Amino acid sequence: MIFDEVDAGISGVAAERVGGKIAALGGHHQVLCITHLPQIAARADHHYLVEKRTDGERTRTHIRRLTGTERPRFLAAMLDGASVTDQTLAYVHELLGRGRHHAK
Repeated sequence: MIFDEVDAGISGVAAERVGGKIAALGGHHQVLCITHLPQIAARADHHYLVEKRTDGERTRTHIRRLTGTERPRFLAAMLDGASVTDQTLAYVHELLGRGRHHAK
């Protein structure tokens, strides 16, 4: 199942509910979800960074799996952009913890 920006027009509690529904689907199906909301992204088992790069006349898409400390840093950047703070990282770790708690 592929969800492309299913988060359009929602936030907060609704995003957490949508994240939970998608995570539940992931228990029975392979799910790929493109999102801009950390409340949804935090529920994922794996995160990938998708970047477009243009060199001259060609545009190429690069995809790589985020590992270790990259994962919370990129989720924090979804919240705060380039100005990630310790508070933002703490909140992201809380979101990641909620996802693990709900998965049980």
